[in-house]
Amino acid sequence: MRKNIILLTAMILFVGTLKAQKAENILAAVGTPPNPKVQVSWNRYNDYAAITDICKRLAAAHPNLVKIESMGKSFQGKDLWVMTITDTKVGNADKKPAMYIDGNIHSNEIQGSEFALYTAWYLVEMYAAGNQSIMSLLADKTFYIAPTINPDARDNFIHQANTPNSPRTGLIPIDNDRDGATNEDGFDDLDGDGQIVMMRRKSATGRFKVDPTDNRRMIMVSGEEKGEYELLGSEGLDNDGDGFVNEDGEGAYDPNRDWGWNWQPNYIQNGAYKYPFSLPENRSIVDFVMKHPNIAAAQSYHNNGGMILRGPGAIEDVDTYNALDIRVYDALGKKGEEMLPGYRYLVVYKDLYSVFGGELDWFYGGRGIYTFSNELWTGYSMYNKANGEDSQAQLYTFDKDLLMKDAFVDWHTFKHPTYGDVEIGGFKKTYTRLHPGFLLESDAHRNMAFSVFHAYNTPKLTVGEIEVKDLGSGLKQVTAIVNNERMIPTHSSQDVKNNIEIPDMISLTGGDVVAGMIVTNRDMNFTEEQKLDPTNIRVQNIAGNSFVTVRWIVKGGSKFTVNVNSKKGGLASKSN
Repeated sequence: MRKNIILLTAMILFVGTLKAQKAENILAAVGTPPNPKVQVSWNRYNDYAAITDICKRLAAAHPNLVKIESMGKSFQGKDLWVMTITDTKVGNADKKPAMYIDGNIHSNEIQGSEFALYTAWYLVEMYAAGNQSIMSLLADKTFYIAPTINPDARDNFIHQANTPNSPRTGLIPIDNDRDGATNEDGFDDLDGDGQIVMMRRKSATGRFKVDPTDNRRMIMVSGEEKGEYELLGSEGLDNDGDGFVNEDGEGAYDPNRDWGWNWQPNYIQNGAYKYPFSLPENRSIVDFVMKHPNIAAAQSYHNNGGMILRGPGAIEDVDTYNALDIRVYDALGKKGEEMLPGYRYLVVYKDLYSVFGGELDWFYGGRGIYTFSNELWTGYSMYNKANGEDSQAQLYTFDKDLLMKDAFVDWHTFKHPTYGDVEIGGFKKTYTRLHPGFLLESDAHRNMAFSVFHAYNTPKLTVGEIEVKDLGSGLKQVTAIVNNERMIPTHSSQDVKNNIEIPDMISLTGGDVVAGMIVTNRDMNFTEEQKLDPTNIRVQNIAGNSFVTVRWIVKGGSKFTVNVNSKKGGLASKSN
């Protein structure tokens, strides 16, 4: 009887919850989808199966906005999902200026996937809610969003015992200690709690003591002060009997040192694999990008430190980034600093460290795409102040004040087969680099908004004035102005310098074209004639927030149409 009452009570509560979630019972907060078709909790992290499910549910719920496909396979055979998001009722997705977004190239940097997913979810759900800004954006632009580009090791991080820093790599087996075996001596979860934390041992010669203000924290003693403990590193055993602990775990290559721009071998760039694009995941991304020349902007998500990074990755590449392109980067990056409190707009080689063979350098250097890499999560978010940002002490106080000490595994004893009596404790793998749940959605939203700002500023081409002038003898002069109404040019300077993408094409129909030219000074009537194929005028670049003027001499006709076709700028058309 008592069980029936409990069951009935649970059913009533469940029905009440469903009723409370009906649209008429909800007052939506501003800037938020009021009643999303796909319900997702943004205060947690998703494994590969959950990411796949969210992608497929978005595509099923919004078939006119989302198409899901696989770019290729990971080392273990997982599909590398990418969502194409645009208003398919207004133009072809691959003919619109596009932004590419990916996350989780480093497998322990998992929140990049949630940020990419949140962007996809927010765009389609706000469109469905009738938000005019998003509807206009998806009419003009396309987003290609790949939530995880390292799904094998992502699942390893989530489902296996790890530190906040492991594994950073993929899961291709590597013999790190060159003993003929692979992955034979990684971390060991000694107490079986699913976490890899630290080991400490009491020692008369130790250089550490317990912090008198917080007994969870170890601090180094100063000067001649006597210590109490020595730190033995992360949980582990000497599994292969070579006298070392944890020296040959998963991977050890770096997927973000595998890209074919300024690539260097492992003895110069630690983490480089065999040769550029030798990793199957990266090779699949390159193939996808090469098939989509409409990609004009890109964003990759890493962690941590609160940084909006642009290249170059190494000083040897500094001349690749010329002044015109840096002006665009600066305008975008400085706006990003406003939108993302605590984040700083930085240059990799100058403000961080040297990176050879990095993803963002290939996207810009190899494809002329304006690309940022955001390092997610900053200690500024703990107390909304920069003082003491990311300090060890702040990690402990934040955990105590706002996380109810949920981020720390308390020190406890363990009998180690090599070290004897030790204590195990420390921060969980989901802390120090990853967002706490209550801050995850907030930062995802801000980073999404920065990507939207970036995408909005990809080229928007329109045909403005069309002037028709009768020259006599059956000839007419047709002059047209083609505008780029956004900040980003149709071809970056890097693109123009290296002839990466074909020129923009401006064509005329409605008469027999006798001559075609670019007008360099309309007032002075200065022109540059294009003698071959004068109907289709080729323009090297239409600068941001600028225009080009073109002219044809035409025999016959009175009704003319100007058509513009730009790989990164999209299509435009107008008749007189």
